[in-house]
Amino acid sequence: MHAAQPTRSRPAEGPADRLATVRGAISEACERAGRDPCNVRIVAITKGHSAAVLGTAVGLGLTDIGENRVHEAIVKFDEAKDALSAAGIERHMVGHLQRNKVRDAVALFDWIQSVDSIRLARTISTRAEGQSVNALVQVNVAGETQKYGFAPGVAVEAALEIAELDGIRLRGLMTMAPWTEDTAVIRKLFQDLRRLFEALQSQSTGEIPDTLSMGMTNDYEIAVEEGSTMVRLGTVLFGPRPTDA
Repeated sequence: MHAAQPTRSRPAEGPADRLATVRGAISEACERAGRDPCNVRIVAITKGHSAAVLGTAVGLGLTDIGENRVHEAIVKFDEAKDALSAAGIERHMVGHLQRNKVRDAVALFDWIQSVDSIRLARTISTRAEGQSVNALVQVNVAGETQKYGFAPGVAVEAALEIAELDGIRLRGLMTMAPWTEDTAVIRKLFQDLRRLFEALQSQSTGEIPDTLSMGMTNDYEIAVEEGSTMVRLGTVLFGPRPTDA
């Protein structure tokens, strides 16, 4: 077990300095875990920020942008279309997706990180219409009633079923840890998801899932230590959202 490491809550001012601090923290976490930091992707979460922040993220060399509301993404992606036209930019839906928003989501996003039911997955499959949507199955590891996602006991079976659907490219699993200062609780939940991810990989008969998305601003270092290949970071990169200020 790795020693708990506090996430840096006050990075240097300015997005470039903040990103440098984050990358340094990821590198240190990888060193503690014996991992290569090149295997950790940063998804810049721009929800609640202006379209200009998307442009800032792209200008910093970040290639993954995350939004959690379809209607907000429609407006912002259009406003930031010049920046987002850069080669290699991938767009992630990270929030709960309602089935009546799936058609728009499939057109807007390269990844849907919040596939939280078989019913939603089947709707995505129907709406994909020849596309191949990168999908992560959301797991409610902590069993929080206010959060979406599959229970751990059925997550692998559900993911294997979803992987068989047309139009969906199952890439792995995602979770959100509860908001707590108890790092032991967070670490245990991330370890539990990693074990589920390893079970999914071992049971997959087609393309082997390669993505374990866990870790946000308050817990990303622990997540990286425990095997996360994708962290979703907003406040630590861009500061408080204007709506939260």
